[in-house]
Amino acid sequence: MKKKLAKIKYLPNNFQILDPGDYVECAVSGKKIYLNDLTYWNVELQEAYFSYKEAYEKREIINKK
Repeated sequence: MKKKLAKIKYLPNNFQILDPGDYVECAVSGKKIYLNDLTYWNVELQEAYFSYKEAYEKREIINKK
């Protein structure tokens, strides 16, 4: 593949590839996350996070609302 953005459905313990690609983008930082490295996501928001730091940051933003 040639560095194509994938479309993913995030599930509680896994994810489903809807449109094949190499990576997704972090919802907080915009960094590329290659599918082999994808570890953190939010099922309710259907968002991926680059690391636990971005996941924590998003959680803090949500909790302040």
